[in-house]
Amino acid sequence: MPTVKRLGAVMLAALCLGCTGFKRWAYEGWGRDRWQQPERVVEALQLRPGDRVADLGSGGGYFTFRLAKAVGPDGRVYAVDVDEGMNDYVVARARDEGIGNVSAILAKYDDPLLPESSVDMIFTSNTYHHIQDRPAYFRNARRYLRPGGRVAILDFAGKGWFDSLFGHWTPAATIRTEMEAAGYGLEAEVPLERQSFLIFR
Repeated sequence: MPTVKRLGAVMLAALCLGCTGFKRWAYEGWGRDRWQQPERVVEALQLRPGDRVADLGSGGGYFTFRLAKAVGPDGRVYAVDVDEGMNDYVVARARDEGIGNVSAILAKYDDPLLPESSVDMIFTSNTYHHIQDRPAYFRNARRYLRPGGRVAILDFAGKGWFDSLFGHWTPAATIRTEMEAAGYGLEAEVPLERQSFLIFR
């Protein structure tokens, strides 16, 4: 459990950074690279140069820019989020770093609003548990996938104090049941220490 001192530091950070800055710090802080294993995650996706990927719930772009590197300059990554401030940050960072294959989409809570038949993969990290009526959401999202398109879901598995305390997690069995109900078949399940990581087609 967090100490009072740590909670005080979090509140101070929120005041100093502002809403968007605090969210970026919260999403990417506390040694995320160590437990998230982003290189292993991206490698498991088996993306090819020229692929088009939607990063659903992209936040501050933690995976967006890694995905952009994986698909190369001929590929495209759509940073999809319902938070306009986070989208603005991703667009500004892409501009400042000269990354030309990233676009931001301001989504609805029940629809990612991607171009029709536009992506080879929908990828989502630490967002699945926030989506309401997930079978309906991903059934609807099928129209955004190209033929043979895939959906990769990375979500907390309830092994950390934060995710288990606040319900910010989804068991792998639940993800599989819901995605099968939406019309997808499991292609791979990648073992990670703290997270469920499943890829569907």
